[in-house]
Amino acid sequence: MNKGGGAASGGGLGGGGSGPTAAAAAAAAQKQKALLQRVETDIANIVDNFSSLVNVSRVNDPPVRNSQEAFMMEMRAARMVQAADSLLKLVSELKQTAIFSGFASLNDHVEQRIVEFNQQAEKTDQMLARIGEEAAASLKELESHYYSSALRTSENLQP
Repeated sequence: MNKGGGAASGGGLGGGGSGPTAAAAAAAAQKQKALLQRVETDIANIVDNFSSLVNVSRVNDPPVRNSQEAFMMEMRAARMVQAADSLLKLVSELKQTAIFSGFASLNDHVEQRIVEFNQQAEKTDQMLARIGEEAAASLKELESHYYSSALRTSENLQP
């Protein structure tokens, strides 16, 4: 009666550095569908076993029938525990996926910002170099005008 359960699918430690491609989106959708199916199967299993457990728990007179029912109750209870354990493992997988996917996307964002800042630094360096060259050319031009101006030559001639 245990249709699913257990941690059969692989651990959800995904989260490579790839962007939102069609293949990644399809894989994420497929994984989400599989996880939802696991949840539905485990919950249905718990409900089914619980209802059977309640039905079997009637008190009957024949001792043989009571021992059979006790065995059925133990089996149903064990299956409920397995399904609950499967749900707990699923929650753990989802937490790990969220953590590692979060770190992967955070690392991608940090790398993207590093690239942007490096580009801005290069542009700033180029702009500063251009401004320095323009300032040097302007200073050279002003010096040549100053040294060749009539005002400077007349100041040198006066005592």
